[in-house]
Amino acid sequence: MIRILPILLAVLYGLAMYRFSAWRTAKELDDKSTELLDPALREMTSKLASALDLPRIKVHIYEVAPVNGLAAPDGRIFITRGFYEKFKSGAVTAEELASVIAHELGHVALGHSRRRMIDFSGQNAMRAALGMILGRILPGVGIWIANMLATLLAARLSRSDEYEADAYAAALLTKAGIGIAPQISLFEKLEALTQSNHGTAPAWLLSHPKTADRIGALTALQTAWDR
Repeated sequence: MIRILPILLAVLYGLAMYRFSAWRTAKELDDKSTELLDPALREMTSKLASALDLPRIKVHIYEVAPVNGLAAPDGRIFITRGFYEKFKSGAVTAEELASVIAHELGHVALGHSRRRMIDFSGQNAMRAALGMILGRILPGVGIWIANMLATLLAARLSRSDEYEADAYAAALLTKAGIGIAPQISLFEKLEALTQSNHGTAPAWLLSHPKTADRIGALTALQTAWDR
């Protein structure tokens, strides 16, 4: 019992962190979001809703500056204020923003949003348990190794989810009559929009696949569908 106590404590810690993170995320989104009512974007979401046989798709604006989209664990879809401002300035088209919404819908439909919260608690539990075990075997570096292993696992799972959500969005956009082209064109300008540079970090540490790889996967999908 004493030997497994650290693991049990780590699992309980992970569950507690999951509950706290879910509550904090929901509260943050409730406090800092409003419904997106832009007519041009409503036309796009109507096309997506029709393709999914839904009466409507509700999208919210999350009042933060970074350019991003978000699928909450409760199924709500968010576009950040920063992303919406890019659309208002003409840097992003309505079709390109629709591709972001379709991508986030993919995360919801495929169960990624809920699973990520569960994965988060599991990774914290694994990090704590491995840290306790490796810390005894390798004092000083054991905790660092445990953190690295948990980070690698989280990054790999996240990259897989992104590819799956991209494919879902591509299929949905095609069915809605919007097509894959806006999805690809947005990826081509994404690093400039987000002011990021994925080339500076090793691919196996990234939470998202490299942009060129995502474009390549979408192009392959389009080629397969055109045959």
